[in-house]
Amino acid sequence: MLPATDTDVIVIGAGVAGLGAARALRERHIPCVVLEATSRIGGRAWTAYPPQLGGMWFEMGAIWLHWAERNPLVPIARAAGETLLRADELRQKRTFVGMREATLSEYADYDDAWDRYEAIADEILAATPDAPLAAVADRRSDDPWALTVEAFEGPVICVAEAEKFSLRDWRTNVLGGSNLVPDGGIGAFVERRLGAGLDIRLDTPATRIMWNGPGGRVSVETPRGVLSARHCIVTVSTGVLASGALRFDPMLPVATQDAIAGLPMGLAMKVVLRASGTDRLDLPLHCSVDRQITHRGERLMPFQCWPFGRDYVQGWIGADTAWALARDGEAAAVEFTLTQLRSIFGGRVDRLFAGGTRLVTRWDADPWTRGAYSWVPVGQADARRRLAEPPTDGHLLFAGEACHDGFAGTLSGAWISGLDAAARCIGG
Repeated sequence: MLPATDTDVIVIGAGVAGLGAARALRERHIPCVVLEATSRIGGRAWTAYPPQLGGMWFEMGAIWLHWAERNPLVPIARAAGETLLRADELRQKRTFVGMREATLSEYADYDDAWDRYEAIADEILAATPDAPLAAVADRRSDDPWALTVEAFEGPVICVAEAEKFSLRDWRTNVLGGSNLVPDGGIGAFVERRLGAGLDIRLDTPATRIMWNGPGGRVSVETPRGVLSARHCIVTVSTGVLASGALRFDPMLPVATQDAIAGLPMGLAMKVVLRASGTDRLDLPLHCSVDRQITHRGERLMPFQCWPFGRDYVQGWIGADTAWALARDGEAAAVEFTLTQLRSIFGGRVDRLFAGGTRLVTRWDADPWTRGAYSWVPVGQADARRRLAEPPTDGHLLFAGEACHDGFAGTLSGAWISGLDAAARCIGG
């Protein structure tokens, strides 16, 4: 057991937000200790080498440096000499209408649909404080691609059902620009480049935070002892905050509790099927595949087929369907994936993947995240700002992807939020 230890700042969590805060504090020569519950850093940026895929690097969570032109992690990667792959140029795209590929005119109309969708969203938000994401497609029922855009932007990208999801939060955080991938994986990049020189205590979960002590001092209980500091930056997910696994003494103010409740965790599930045959479904290598959605409730599962020339197909599913498949087990997730592939390629997929290994990500079962990332229900579009606002005297702060407007749900949002929290400590 460690004795009670004093430092200037305690950071809870060595994900990207926690690493960003700790690096900013170190640059100002402010003593800081990072407490991480697991045996690795990076949080939801995790490059694994699963035996199911022959030990090839694979992203269990985050995959891209989004909006590279504005992403603060990109200059760090470039300065470190990282090779950054241009994801949008690397992959080819195929969209299917039923079991046939879209025509050239359909591809053009699909490309234009995203601009049409955003324009309708802006019209709706000019007339009301908030609305569900589903209101856009309801307004454009004559648009053959509106529900496809909705299925992407709601359940797939933002892990939220369109009928429940805040249109204003979506519009604030919709991403543009290009996407980059550090060669060898984004999680590996985080481990290589973002944690060096920091005082990180692995396998040391915080169990209770006693804040508002004398002079605003904060004490953090762990299985290894108690640490105290002038400030504490909490970067755990809203899923962990809502679970009560991390206790606060005194209880958090009602306003902070309400902000946490307004940021529930969504789930994104990846299902990987490794081919056991030579058929490549008449697709080029590193090919993304999606399909037109024609009615609400129809599930979209986009695929990355043969990424980097590898021998597997990876599909994404999010929101309520992902939670349901997680409850039903991995066999259900695999069968769902095969059904989605059959709807495009027919029975040949059963022969292709028969006997091949499978991999299903399970962020729902991780007690230190309890989901993928946060989403915002209708009417709660200010929840991110409210959670980022320190309760009472500012000695307790929150950071993470849930606390950023503009890059919510991304590594860059988590990083910026960590820097912002560190700046408050430095200023205080």
